[in-house]
Parts: sequence; C-alpha cells; structure tokens
Amino acid sequence: MPTAQAAVEHKMPDLVVLDLRLKGGDGLELIKSLKSQIPKIKILILSQYDAPMYAERALRAGAMGYVIKEQAAAEVLQAIRTVLGGQVYLTRSMASVLLQKMVGPGKTEGGRSGVEALTDRELHVLNLLGGGLSTRQIANELKLSFKTVETHRENIKRKLGLRNAAALVHYATQWGRGQAPSPAVAGASTRRAI
Repeated sequence: MPTAQAAVEHKMPDLVVLDLRLKGGDGLELIKSLKSQIPKIKILILSQYDAPMYAERALRAGAMGYVIKEQAAAEVLQAIRTVLGGQVYLTRSMASVLLQKMVGPGKTEGGRSGVEALTDRELHVLNLLGGGLSTRQIANELKLSFKTVETHRENIKRKLGLRNAAALVHYATQWGRGQAPSPAVAGASTRRAI
C-alpha cells in the first residue's frame, strides 16, 4: 500500500483506478489516505465485490465511482469519463440498491446490523479470515500487532452474535464465498447453524 500511495503522490494522475483488494493493504484505507494527502484526487473503484455495502464504504472513504470488474468495457469507460468530469458514478442497479437502502421502508437511524455494523478494518479482517489466514498472518499482512487483530476478531464476533472462534472462522469462510446470511440475520442464522 505505501508503494501505491507513493506512486500516486509522485505521478499525480488525473484519476486513480483502484481495487479494494490490495496485496499487503486495504483499499478503503488507501482511499482515505490518498484523499487526506491529495483532497482533489479522483478515485474510481474497479472491484470484484458486487455487494452494495462495499460501494457505500468506498464512496464514504472518498471514491467517486464504483464499478464491478465483470461490467462491459463500455460501462467502465463511462465510469472513467463521469468521474474525470467530477461526477459520482455507480451502475444503475447499484445506485438503485443504495438509494433504496437510504430511503426505503424500515430505515432507522444508525440501523446497521450484522456485517454492515463492522468497521472497514473489521470487514477487512473478516475477509482475510475467510481467505484462510490465521490471526498471526493477518497481523503480518496488515502490519498490526497480534493483540490488535485479536481485538478486531472479538469485536466481529460480538457484532455478528457469534459464540466462539470456530463460529467466526466458519462465518468468515461462508462470507468469503458469498454464502453467508444477509447482514440483518447474520447473528441468528449463524447461531442456529452451529
């Protein structure tokens, strides 16, 4: 991640196209860091994650657009043009889901639950757990202390209503495969499954 940031600061491109998954780093953290160092930088996310939660987090971090890698080349080019023009870009379906989430029925103030309640760092730890990494490997990957990663694991378990480490790893693996229960029922569904 430091190499990517240094390259951007050195080259000062008009647009940065970034994946949320970075070797040795976290795309959301890189967005925040770039925006704090270069507030006018334009960032477009080209990601494998099609969950609206990732798009929402990327936009909140400072990205101006979010496109799924499987989109047609014409859609990606449109996203690039839109972001370069200073506008926010989301695919029509992603924008619809995010708007529905914001104004739809049952929306409550601060009503995030399940995975949506996780911080960006906790979500990254969950993804790495789902990828089979141990706590020590995650600490090395993220350049954090073992104890800090353990704290993140405990917070994730609490927020998802998981009873133990085995339940957390099981949930993380399901989440990584896209088979985990929806955020609203994560805790309840996982407890029944274990």
